Amino acid sequence: MMKTRNKNIYRALLLISFLGINAALLFGIGAVWVYMNSGADKASILHIASEAKDSYLPKTEWKNLENPGRPMESQTLQDIEKDYIRSWYVRSIAFDQLDPYGLEDYYTDSLYSKLSEVIQLNKAQGTSVSLSTLNHHLSLEFYSLDGKLVVFTDTGMEWFREIRKGEQKLVSGRLTSSYRVMMLLEDGFWRVRHMEEIPNPSNDGASESSTGPASMRHVNGLNYYPAQSPWDTFGDDFDTGTLAGDFEKISAMKLNTLRIFIPYEDFGAASVKPEKLQKLLRLMDLADETGLKVLVTLFDFYGNYDLMDWTRTHRHAETLVGALKDHPALLGWDIKNEPDLDFDSRGRAEVLDWLEEMIRQVKKWDKVHPVTIGWSSPTAAGHLYEHLDFVSYHYYEDPEIFEASHKELLREIGNKQVVISEFGSSSYSGVWNFFSGSEESQAAYYQKMVTALKGRDLPFLSWTLYDYKQVPSKVVGRLPWRKAPQRHFGLIDKEGKEKPAFRVIASASHK
Repeated sequence: MMKTRNKNIYRALLLISFLGINAALLFGIGAVWVYMNSGADKASILHIASEAKDSYLPKTEWKNLENPGRPMESQTLQDIEKDYIRSWYVRSIAFDQLDPYGLEDYYTDSLYSKLSEVIQLNKAQGTSVSLSTLNHHLSLEFYSLDGKLVVFTDTGMEWFREIRKGEQKLVSGRLTSSYRVMMLLEDGFWRVRHMEEIPNPSNDGASESSTGPASMRHVNGLNYYPAQSPWDTFGDDFDTGTLAGDFEKISAMKLNTLRIFIPYEDFGAASVKPEKLQKLLRLMDLADETGLKVLVTLFDFYGNYDLMDWTRTHRHAETLVGALKDHPALLGWDIKNEPDLDFDSRGRAEVLDWLEEMIRQVKKWDKVHPVTIGWSSPTAAGHLYEHLDFVSYHYYEDPEIFEASHKELLREIGNKQVVISEFGSSSYSGVWNFFSGSEESQAAYYQKMVTALKGRDLPFLSWTLYDYKQVPSKVVGRLPWRKAPQRHFGLIDKEGKEKPAFRVIASASHK
């Protein structure tokens, strides 16, 4: 009896297992069938949808949507634009990595074959191409009655291209091109069927240059962080009362200008956080109420410069420039803090290409306020000077050799206006500098520098208002002999007492 019962249980378990396995197989086959036939996002294999959404953000606008046949639906227009922009994104990846995988999702078979042939030819020659489109100006020409074919133009498309042979860059540059594009709706997605290059529209002659730098000659000021939140002005400790008090103090010194810093990632990168922007606008309001002007450094703690990241940085800068360009406190734009320090790690050419294009973009969005770059030294300050409205650099060397260093720069840049946008000396005295520093030596440094600057009628922004209790490791690293001096560059010590250097700067300043 017991044996019969065990056999029945064993048979039941086998039957249940058999049915379970077959159910799982049928479910899996069904899922694959649904995926292949339900219009699932073709981008999911390469994660292109999320990558393009987050990483590839060229400025895109439709200039004309008139169509004599079928009216263009709003959702269809969004789908066309989305797949067209992604077609450029996957094309850039394919030509950079010399692998056509993914192109078939955004191009029809015939165009995919042509692009694949070019990639194979480049691969055989060891040549790769990186590209990024910067903007697209689209105009609808035709939309078929069955809703499966669209023709439009992309005129005056600005893009940047790098051609490399192995690790060597052969050529790079900015281009302007125009195309007539045909796209077909296949399997629920729009694929590029044909692209024909057409003549670029004539230049309307509009200038993108901002105003000249003559107004910079009156600038006397300092680089600003609150005492309790250095390198984190817009963080959790943001306090309007603190800012207002500091600005009153700065104004009482007869200083007239602040230089502030926008941390790229902390502000939300391409998607600027509204709460951060509101804090920035409040700071600008408080500065204006106190009679201070503000030089805004758009990029701090940014160091990528990769071509595929360009459009993200453009959206970051566009948001900030658009929000501040009409503010009465705005003095001008400093593109990036000390970008020359990234030459070794990121490549000199890559950094300079990014900077030059960012200058162009900022001047396009704001044609009024001057643009500069905060170079780390007079040696670096000759880069891109012809594109800038004024040259600015930082000086922390011996005051005795300042004159010679500055003259050397002037031989390169001619009569271009110059601002010394950082200079200063630490009063730190401790084991890491053999107790050689003091507040008196700091004041002596400032006196020599101020004399040299005023002798050449050079505008200046000193570093900085306060000594700091803590310096983030991301600023100077973790080494104590670097962090300790950095805490003592202020004109006011940690207890709120004015140091001798405070009086030197105050007596040298003018409104």
